[in-house]
Parts: sequence; structure tokens; C-alpha cells
Amino acid sequence: MGTLWHNGTFFTLKQPNEAVDAVFVKDGKIVALGSKDTLLQDFKQDITHIKDVKGGYVYPGFVDSHLHMIGHGEKLRSLDLSEAKTSTEMKDWLEQKARESGEEDWVLAEGWNENNFSDRKIFTRYELDEISPQKPLYASRVCRHAALVNSEALRRASISKDTPDPAGGVIERDESGEPTGYLMDAAADMIKEVMPPVDKEYVLQSLKRSVEDLLAQGITGGHTEDMNYYNGFSETIDVFQTLIHKNGYRFRTNLLIHHEQIDEMNRQGFSRGELSPYLEIGTMKIFADGALGGRTALLSEPYSDDPENYGVAMHTHEDLKMLVKKARQNNMPVAIHVIGDAALEHAIDALEQFPPVEGRDRLIHLQVARPDLIERLKSLAVILDLQPRFVATDFPWVEERLGEQRLASSFVWKTLLDEGLHCAGGSDAPIEPPGPLLGMHAAITRRHPDQIDHPGYGPEQKLSRFEAVQLFTSGSAFATGHEHRRGLITEGYDADFTVLSHDLFSCQLEEYLSADVFMTIVDDKVMFEKE
Repeated sequence: MGTLWHNGTFFTLKQPNEAVDAVFVKDGKIVALGSKDTLLQDFKQDITHIKDVKGGYVYPGFVDSHLHMIGHGEKLRSLDLSEAKTSTEMKDWLEQKARESGEEDWVLAEGWNENNFSDRKIFTRYELDEISPQKPLYASRVCRHAALVNSEALRRASISKDTPDPAGGVIERDESGEPTGYLMDAAADMIKEVMPPVDKEYVLQSLKRSVEDLLAQGITGGHTEDMNYYNGFSETIDVFQTLIHKNGYRFRTNLLIHHEQIDEMNRQGFSRGELSPYLEIGTMKIFADGALGGRTALLSEPYSDDPENYGVAMHTHEDLKMLVKKARQNNMPVAIHVIGDAALEHAIDALEQFPPVEGRDRLIHLQVARPDLIERLKSLAVILDLQPRFVATDFPWVEERLGEQRLASSFVWKTLLDEGLHCAGGSDAPIEPPGPLLGMHAAITRRHPDQIDHPGYGPEQKLSRFEAVQLFTSGSAFATGHEHRRGLITEGYDADFTVLSHDLFSCQLEEYLSADVFMTIVDDKVMFEKE
């Protein structure tokens, strides 16, 4: 059985603007490229299906190299504060959520970002008490490295004036030492520990909603980190297997396993590698620091707008090395969350001391990367996992955090590519929207879509259109060691395609934001088609 895909422009991505008119696929693999007539002639005995892409522009399937799939589904199902433009609007939405919640429910929301507000307001526990005086309230910041809670939530978690900061976290306090309700990183996890556990059906439905949305946005696969937040490894891996293997959702899923779940993974008999053509276990995930928004990213020099603060190390320098060593003992690469330059330096130290046994390591985010650290990266077997959309949403407030001098070594995507480092592109959804075209637009323009006349933040770091598309195709394939089977449209590669209404190499840049997804094709099967 074979399929002839035709009536489109199929970009091979082997080099800029290289394209063909049709592609013949057999058993899920691309067999030949060319014109429709030639392929019909050459493979007439094997062609059992002829499928029309309706004049669309076809790319290798877009893959998000770093996101949280279940978290994205949760965001789609919960109160999303990311679009609140004022603190008053955020308050109104929380009040409505509190009214609608049952008497025994927690009031849950996520995505708030004080940098979207003209007054930069961060609510206190007492203000949240007015919104929800009796029900516990938990509102996660957009970065998911900080949260706001009310007094009832603090009470349930036994967080008081006398509670010390946990390792890797900060309980913000007022002048008298009382918690303000603003919790960072591990301190926010103290609240999560007393929340009612989510049940398996909730997690499954969240994952289902996520995958359906990702497919609708032209995404054929994702590298996701979810395995430490939904009742542990065993239950979460079963949810993925249920959706992908039993329910037939074709979506190329690479699982990052949080370091706290590695022992459970081993006890359940799992190890790194493919579980099926659509599900595989990849790397061990480690957090080295927090985020710039909450000033918990670990910097080598203090924050420009908080001179006593260097950020938060999630692990000591030595403990980080031991976690990398543990990954090696399990024959696994690591994926380390590093945003600040001090965190990046600690990660490089660990990778240099304990190189990978097999596969490639990842460093995720790299928002502050000093030139000396970039030079050291060049000698490592490492993938740099970038989220271009952060440039669109973190500026201009990030200039206040870092100061002018550090900006020259921050968000330097073009420099990383020019230095010959391998980079992949993702969204970090639900932190940012998962649309690959949003990420590509940000990589090319270095500005928010609303800032049409802006020259771009750090314009010398703008990527070409070809480089931007590569991040989400061949770059993501390289990150998982699949560069010889995915990321291009060429012979022998998997038949994963994203079909768009626009030619990304010639359309107006603003049309990236309005382009339609005609089809999303995974393993020669249409998984989404626009009506």
C-alpha cells in the first residue's frame, strides 16, 4: 500500500527554497519525490491512495522540542490569566472563578504576569482573602516558578512566620516576617503537596485536549516533561500509553523523566528508548534554577533591579553533578533547565565531568549565556533547547532584570547557531502558546506581534526564515537523535507533514500569525484537517 500526496509545494528543507510537487509514501516512509505524473508512472503498481493537499505548502512535521503536554491541556481547561491586561481584570476573573467554584473546591488559576499590568501589581494574601475568604486559592505565575496563594492555602500547608524557606525556594515575607502569599519555586510546591490529588481520568482528558489542540496547530510531535506532577511515573506513563497506544492518537511523543521519578521508572521495568513509533523515553530532566520573571534564575551577578538577589539554585553545585552522574548510571542523557548564566556554568561543569554514555544532552532555555560559556559548550555533545517566543513576551521588562550590559549575552539565538551549536525550537507551553508559527515569528522579528514598527530587541540576533523553520523541524529531530529519519522531506524519512496556507519563505512576516493549518499528517495519516 502506498500514498501519493500531491497538489502542493513540498519543501524538503535540505536547502532554502528546494521544493517538489508531489511525494510518494509507502509503509509510513517517503519513497520518492517529484512531479505527480512521474510518480504515478513510476509507482503505479504500489499507489493505493491519492491524497490532495489542496494547494497547500507542505513542511516536515513541526515538532515542539520542549513543552508540558498535560500542563497545556490543564491550561485549556482552567482559568487562564495570561490574557489579563490589568490587575483589575485579573481580580475580576479570580472573583468570578471563586463564585463558580464549589464549596469544597480550591480556586485554581494560572498564567498571571504582572509585567502585563501598568501598575506591575502582585497581589498579597490579604487581597486574595477578599476574593476568596474561605476557599484556598492558588494562582500560578506564567513562568510556573512562582505562585500567589491566600491565607487559607498557607494555613493548609502549615506555612507561617516561623516556616523556613525550603531548599530551592523562597517564601516572600513582609517587614514583620509574615508570608505575603508570594511563593517561589520549591515554596510553591509546599502548597501543591496539600492540594487534593488529581485523578487519572482528569489527567487523561487533559492530555487528550492537549494533543488535539497541538495537532490543530500543525504540530506532529512534542518533547514533554510531565512525569513528576500527576501521581507519579507509573500512573502518568499509563495515561500516555492509553491515549497514544489504545486510543490511536498518532503524535510523536518524547518523554523527559524528572530525576525524582527515575527510580520508579526502573522499578516499573522502563528504560530509555522507543515504546512504539509514537512514544519514547528520552532524557532525565533536572532543574538547575528558576526564571527571570520571579527573579529566581541563578545569575553570576545580582539582578539589576534587585541588587541583593542572585536568584535560586535548585541544587548545590555538587548535588547537580551527582544527579548527572545518576543519569549516566542509568544510561540516560540529561535535560537541564538553565536560564541564568550561573546555572548554565554549573550545568556545563557537571556535563564536562560526567559526559553522556549514549545520546545527547540538552540544555533548556539558555536565556543568559556568557561568551566564555558558549565557547565551552562547543566541546560538549549537547543540544540547546530554545524558546524564541520568550523574546516577544519577556522584553522590555527583562531589561530591568538584567541591565544593559548583560543584554549583549542574553537571548543570543543567532550567536549560538553561528558558533555551530545545534539548536531546537519549542514553546515551553503552557508558559507560552504552543503555536510554532508564533515561535518562528519571534525568532525572525525579535518582537511581540503587536509591535509592528519595532526594530526588534537585539536585532543582530534575528534568525533567517530558513533558520527559524529548521528549529522546529530538523533541530527538534536532532535533539532526539532522529535526524536521519525526521525533520526533512526526503527519501527514507517518516511521512510527517505540516500543511499550511502560506509559503513561509516568501509571505509577509505578519502572515505567519494568520496562516491556516490545512492538515497535520503523522505517519502518513491525516490527524487534523481544517474544515
